[in-house]
Amino acid sequence: MSYGQGGQGEPPWDPWKPGSQQPDWGSGNRTPDWAALAEASETRNRRRRLLVIGGSAIATLAVGAAVAVAVVSANGDNTASNRSGKLPSTTALPSDTTAPAPSFAPTSAPPPLNPMDFISSAKKDTAPLSPDILFPGSQLTVGDRVYRKGPTASTTKCATGVQRTLPKVLTDNGCTRLLRVTYSKDGVAVTVGVAVFDTKAQADKAKAQADSKSIITSLPGQGVATFCRTAVCRSTTNSVGRYAYFTLAGFTNGKDATAKSAEVFSTGDDLAEFAFRQIRRRGEAQASSAANQ
Repeated sequence: MSYGQGGQGEPPWDPWKPGSQQPDWGSGNRTPDWAALAEASETRNRRRRLLVIGGSAIATLAVGAAVAVAVVSANGDNTASNRSGKLPSTTALPSDTTAPAPSFAPTSAPPPLNPMDFISSAKKDTAPLSPDILFPGSQLTVGDRVYRKGPTASTTKCATGVQRTLPKVLTDNGCTRLLRVTYSKDGVAVTVGVAVFDTKAQADKAKAQADSKSIITSLPGQGVATFCRTAVCRSTTNSVGRYAYFTLAGFTNGKDATAKSAEVFSTGDDLAEFAFRQIRRRGEAQASSAANQ
């Protein structure tokens, strides 16, 4: 194919050479064949496009090959999925069915022992007992009131330490021991009597059978004058566990107590409360000792 022609005897125009290497046509009427030049330019452009398209295809083939290799590798015999498929199933795995199940020691502490259980029956209430054990010390302080401790007494013949209707009540219900102690303060004295039975039921029955004439005998001595033998005094009756306890309070100068004698009432109430607390503490001490054994 001819790309154009110059004058006679001159070399033709080469479209593949730069302008500096083209033949010099001079300044005459020799002009380039523009149609041939345009066709040559189009040819060059087509070749470039073919090269670009070819390079892209090769790159695509290379990527495709890489993907294919990756897919084949993922599905090959050395894959993790195939290896996991060759592992034994869960049911096929060995299990130790002979191992003992874990056991745990109980963490909850046993319930505390009830103090009332120990002071409600002679079979469990075995701690030593005497007036000085039940009423220790030489004085008793209640709030701002201080009572001096006087004489004490203990007997297994319960009827000898009480009077009027109380001897029969104690005897009929099986009283085994009678403890007495006297406290005094500012011309007022009180004797506390504690009758001991084998069971709580006996003590409760003695309390129920006691009346306004069931009183203990006052215990004077050690600086405390005789009181409540002929004068009017205040008495109380109560029980806790296998113990029935009584108080008799009055003036040491022989004066009668009345409903307005506040000091007589407060003295009797303080010592009745103290007797209750001491009997209760007796049960608590024995319950604590038994729990620690």
